[in-house]
Amino acid sequence: MFKSVIIAGIGGFIGTALRFVISRYFQLHYISVFPWSTFLINILGSFLIGIFFGLSEKGNILSPEWRIFLTVGICGGFTTFSSLSNDAFLLMQNREIFRLLIYAGLSFVLGLAAVFTGRLIIKFI
Repeated sequence: MFKSVIIAGIGGFIGTALRFVISRYFQLHYISVFPWSTFLINILGSFLIGIFFGLSEKGNILSPEWRIFLTVGICGGFTTFSSLSNDAFLLMQNREIFRLLIYAGLSFVLGLAAVFTGRLIIKFI
């Protein structure tokens, strides 16, 4: 159990650091009311978790330790559902209802599609 916690924690650090770098890049280079960095991170993270779970279901491609590292660790640290919820709240608070609906709807639909696509790609490899 302790080993799994360490593995997940190291992956979480990497995922969190990647999320910070990508978010910071968007903050410095793009000005928008729409929370693009959180949106794109969630879609990419959904795609990656689809790939990783697809690989783990394919056979002996990923060990249990690698699955924990990649899914719980990296993807868990990288994806930003709590940030998504906060961004959605801020859009609601600012009465940006259309942007809120687009953001929440597309985040869910595209995130689900990204997981599906990642798993499908691995299934056909």
